[in-house]
Amino acid sequence: MIGSSVVSRGSRGIRLLAFHPHLAAVTCSNTRLALASSYPKTPSHKIFSRNPSSSRNILEPSFPSSPSRGVVGFSAMASATATAGGDGQFKLSETSVLKINKGDITQWFIDGSSDAIVNPANQRMLGGGGADGAIHRAAGPELREACFKVREVQPGVRCPTGEARINPGFKLPASHVIHTVGPIYDSDKDPKGSLRNAYKNCLTVAKENNIKYIAFPAISCGVFGYPYGEAAAVALSTIKEFANDITEVHFVLFSNDIYDIWVKKAKELLQV
Repeated sequence: MIGSSVVSRGSRGIRLLAFHPHLAAVTCSNTRLALASSYPKTPSHKIFSRNPSSSRNILEPSFPSSPSRGVVGFSAMASATATAGGDGQFKLSETSVLKINKGDITQWFIDGSSDAIVNPANQRMLGGGGADGAIHRAAGPELREACFKVREVQPGVRCPTGEARINPGFKLPASHVIHTVGPIYDSDKDPKGSLRNAYKNCLTVAKENNIKYIAFPAISCGVFGYPYGEAAAVALSTIKEFANDITEVHFVLFSNDIYDIWVKKAKELLQV
């Protein structure tokens, strides 16, 4: 079993935000579209499909509690413009590609061995609302048990804002979960710096653990209130700078608004 990786935030120090412990009280229904994520679509990658016979609205997120590794296909939510080589795919470097799409991050995986999804966690790392709660439910109770064993750096804080920790994926189709805590936009003294650290440290932890494929949600764009356009600019510029050792970086986004902004910003920042 892989142990917890710790990446320091340099000189920023560690700060306990009183708001974080209450995130568990936030319901998934209040934050699904805000905190959920985007999925890249390529013919060689595996994405769990929504049951075609389901009566669920196609734009409503579905967070299954136990995805099966045997079910493979393309998400019915995927945009036609996000196919390989389309609007959702961008070159980061000679060895790294960015893919943006809509989908359910709890069902994303590439090979089940060198892939990881990023959990927008709170500092306690014991689950919460939105994507955090959905990832914990999909991974099963083993994930919470593993997180509980992560050493606290101060009372109630296992992962300070901007840092990253890694656990196995347990029942998730992806092999690992990388937890990071994004900044609360209105209360963080340097939200841009903290958000940049969150993305950078996730990629650093991924490299240290031989992760070649990583999927991010839109960190801090839910109840933490980070403006979508500003968050996209920070996320994409940071990933471009630090993703050389990752084969594919994915964003898995549920909200149409967030998806559209991410693609637009990627065209501005990443296309020559």
